[in-house]
Amino acid sequence: MAQELSTAGVLLKYAVEATAGTRPTTGYTQVPCIKAIPDFNPEPESLEVTDLSDTTWRRYIPGLRDPGGALAFTANLTTQFKTAWETLITAFEAANADGKATWFEIMVPNFGSFYFAGYPTELGMTAMDVNAVLEIEAYVTPNQIEGWGTSST
Repeated sequence: MAQELSTAGVLLKYAVEATAGTRPTTGYTQVPCIKAIPDFNPEPESLEVTDLSDTTWRRYIPGLRDPGGALAFTANLTTQFKTAWETLITAFEAANADGKATWFEIMVPNFGSFYFAGYPTELGMTAMDVNAVLEIEAYVTPNQIEGWGTSST
């Protein structure tokens, strides 16, 4: 029998490397107010390997997967979120100046975590409508994707 999961309790966290080139396993800080996480399951490119001996079908092998550049994390635009994102940007800039990466963890309760390193972008101004929740897209451009692992402590 399958154990279906809920998105309730999913968290976005970040940590900067203590040692350049080594993903942190502890010390991740939660980014509050996240409402939606982008897709990290891109289809791989298909690389054609058909040669002249093939007479009926073309043949392919899987190529690289492209996460699509900057990824949008939807958040409620609150003072708490804005302060947390500004703190993330400051931590990223300090780490980047020291040649260290900033790692992100998408933690799924009772399942594990998905890890990637990336470059967060400063917040801009979001679109607004009458009688709507004030939300914003916060962007992170991934440059190293590790994938699934054990959740941090």
